[in-house]
Amino acid sequence: MEIQEFIEKIAEQYEDANADTLTPDTEFRQVDNYSSLTALMILSIIDEEYNVTLNGDDMRKVKTIQELFDLVNSRI
Repeated sequence: MEIQEFIEKIAEQYEDANADTLTPDTEFRQVDNYSSLTALMILSIIDEEYNVTLNGDDMRKVKTIQELFDLVNSRI
């Protein structure tokens, strides 16, 4: 899995986010339009695309897209 592909999948979960504006260092909770629904959609896409199940505690432990990417990679 490549980080850019992961960023694109995360960007798709936001209403107005563009993958070109997101970087590995982006704090995904700080992106405009982030909500609890966005969090659920991110969890869902990670489960569907990577067959990795994360929970709310996992999401609270990470801040950046890179940290989320690393967590998912560690569970693949």
